[in-house]
Amino acid sequence: MRFHGKVAIVTGASKGIGKAASLAFAQEGANVAIVDIEQSHGEATAKEAQSEGSEALYVQADVSKPDEVRAMIDTVIGKWGRLDVLVNNAGIYMQGGVTRTSREDWDRILAVNLTGPFLCTQYAIPAIAKNGGGVIVNVASEAGLVGITGQIAYNVSKGGLIALTRSCAVELAESGIRVNCVCPGTTYTPLVEDAVNRADDPVQARSHLEEIRPLNRLGTPEEIASAILYLASDEAGYATGSILSIDGGYTAQ
Repeated sequence: MRFHGKVAIVTGASKGIGKAASLAFAQEGANVAIVDIEQSHGEATAKEAQSEGSEALYVQADVSKPDEVRAMIDTVIGKWGRLDVLVNNAGIYMQGGVTRTSREDWDRILAVNLTGPFLCTQYAIPAIAKNGGGVIVNVASEAGLVGITGQIAYNVSKGGLIALTRSCAVELAESGIRVNCVCPGTTYTPLVEDAVNRADDPVQARSHLEEIRPLNRLGTPEEIASAILYLASDEAGYATGSILSIDGGYTAQ
């Protein structure tokens, strides 16, 4: 029960890594705010979290919209009176190289994947600092560490999130707020499963994703969630500005 009595916000929490992290926080005793734009899945995740014996609340919000982010933070504080952990996990993915990415797609990916964490961090800081400190964990990607063809806007958004992590870690240390980042490799979430199934040859598509990494498999949402919880826990109390790759060895090549 590493997070007993603490309050955590997880964005993009209705499915995949965000859902796994929310349930893991609940299992460890935290009260969890499930933030997502998808109401039905978000409410379902909140019910699962409650079944772990903790309190959970679904909050509908688009993290790219300042008013909705502010209202989300206010809702959480109104419910529990405190905030200890923020997990900036919400994100979207679109393919497109530098010559084939529209301005609209570029703006949308940057708005959700980079401006969203910036806004959530900005509005969460006063609440976290009021408790004497806490932790922010950003969910970036292996795509923020290396160049991957055909997804220019996504790569840039995740590279920017890594830079945001380091900048905030230095700036917020005096407020007792640690800021760390996980960089997952391809993880078998509903988003990835859907992309694989839409391929001309789903079996070959999945095999390719597995074979390009030394461990020769995809990650699981639970494995990424475990890393998020570690960085948010007191066990990692000396870690801030850390960038943790969990990618089956992809970026080590």
